[in-house]
Amino acid sequence: MKRCKYVNLNNPLYVSYHDNEWGKPVHDDKVFFEFLILEAFQAGLSWECILNKREAFKKAFCEFDVNKVSSFTDRDIERLMADKGIVRNRRKIEASVNNAKIFLQIQKERGSFASYIWSFTNEQIVYEPYYIRTTSPLSDNISKDLKKRGMKFVGSTIVYSYLQATGIINAHGEECELFNHGLSSC
Repeated sequence: MKRCKYVNLNNPLYVSYHDNEWGKPVHDDKVFFEFLILEAFQAGLSWECILNKREAFKKAFCEFDVNKVSSFTDRDIERLMADKGIVRNRRKIEASVNNAKIFLQIQKERGSFASYIWSFTNEQIVYEPYYIRTTSPLSDNISKDLKKRGMKFVGSTIVYSYLQATGIINAHGEECELFNHGLSSC
């Protein structure tokens, strides 16, 4: 199978992620929360690094249970700071707890986080190859709204990656068998 050029074919986790998850539309709030955490931790690092630690993140963040993460205490933060399986960055850990609380507020306000995030595209997938850019007016708007609500580590570049990971932006390259022409970009 032809894949996007950036995929490390020697890493089965990366190949599986590319083939089975990346760019596939998400409608499950648990998955949206998982990627909110993982994309924030990616800031300044490679996605492959985070992907290789994904299972450790899953364990450390209680299977990405937003209710549990939102109630993490200073003791939990110290536990995470000592966890060698994840990226031990205090600001990112604290942001994850903060963002979990805001994620819950958005769910309460909109019925689901999926409803909130998909509303920015009127439920439409944006088709745009990964090499076009790293931000867009769409990611700018979502980033601005999330920051206004108090979320951290949700700059436009992180949000753009988040939208790609969750399939709101289908960003497979033209060289990839999963590339799909369709909608114009926002």
